Amino acid sequence: MTSAVPIGIVSTGMYIPETFQTSKEISELSGVPQDVVENKFGILRKPVPGADDHSCEMGIRAARLAIAKAQLDPADIDLVIYIGEEHKEYPVWTAAMKLQQEVGAIRAWAFDVGMRCSTTVMALKVAQSMMIADRSIRTVLLAGGYRNGDLIDYGNRHTSFMFNLGAGGGAILLQRDYGRNRVLASHLITDGSFSEDVIVPAGGTKHPLTLEAIEQRKHYFHVPNPQRMKERLEEKSMGYFLEAVRQSLAKSGYTEKDIAYAAMLHMKKSAHDYVLRQLGLSDDQSIYLNEFGHIGQFDQILSLELAASSGKLKDGDVVVLVSAGIGYAWGATTIRWGEADAGN
Repeated sequence: MTSAVPIGIVSTGMYIPETFQTSKEISELSGVPQDVVENKFGILRKPVPGADDHSCEMGIRAARLAIAKAQLDPADIDLVIYIGEEHKEYPVWTAAMKLQQEVGAIRAWAFDVGMRCSTTVMALKVAQSMMIADRSIRTVLLAGGYRNGDLIDYGNRHTSFMFNLGAGGGAILLQRDYGRNRVLASHLITDGSFSEDVIVPAGGTKHPLTLEAIEQRKHYFHVPNPQRMKERLEEKSMGYFLEAVRQSLAKSGYTEKDIAYAAMLHMKKSAHDYVLRQLGLSDDQSIYLNEFGHIGQFDQILSLELAASSGKLKDGDVVVLVSAGIGYAWGATTIRWGEADAGN
């Protein structure tokens, strides 16, 4: 069961670049028919970074939005956790400290975490545990940016399942003893048998980034054995999705029948629909992000903001954040939306 110590979401922030890539442009770059891009991949358009839309910078912009919404003095933030990607302004760099400085969290300490596109769910669990264990940590900022779309080679059909990768930044402000939007329990699953199934071959210690590697396009995402990965993912992935959700709910004292809204990552439409049906949810109980694509670990924050602005969320709703990331990892966090004592 979830802890008796209440941890609530004070606010969120989402930065979306102004530039977008359309399904037609993706089709032209990849050779995949436009109707397949739209109807199978589920992409009408997706944000792509402008000249100044660097990873940490987008996280800074999202964090500033969240801080402004909360009407919070950034000096009151005790901890900053960077939840963006390794692909950022510099290769070996702790982005959390830059973000901390730029938003004015001068009293905080900061560090980076990473679990690919399950990072937000993982960081919520980490932050919640730290806030319970250490009473000096009352207010925590989770923020970061994502532009892994830079690492996609549209000529490589084996990575077509990642043609949806976009760009943006997201942020969540958490506070202990906050009376709204209570974070309950999270559940995470990792399967290391997939750990080298999706890689960027060049740029690490095994294969340094050389001119030859760039000419061979090894600085983009690559799937060494696509058929083997596909077969194993089909066998396991949907089951892991559902297990993560159900375990998060059970730890929180709920079942899937209690879900009012599922903030899910962007994935192909058939997979999105399958998860909803298996959980007994209707299309209205989620938002399919086909006008945004997959902004990594920030899909859940975006989905929450879209749901709140469209009136899909009300006090007392049980909301589940659903994530998955290459590696592979699956995760879910259950939230009791609105006032803590509100009924459904």
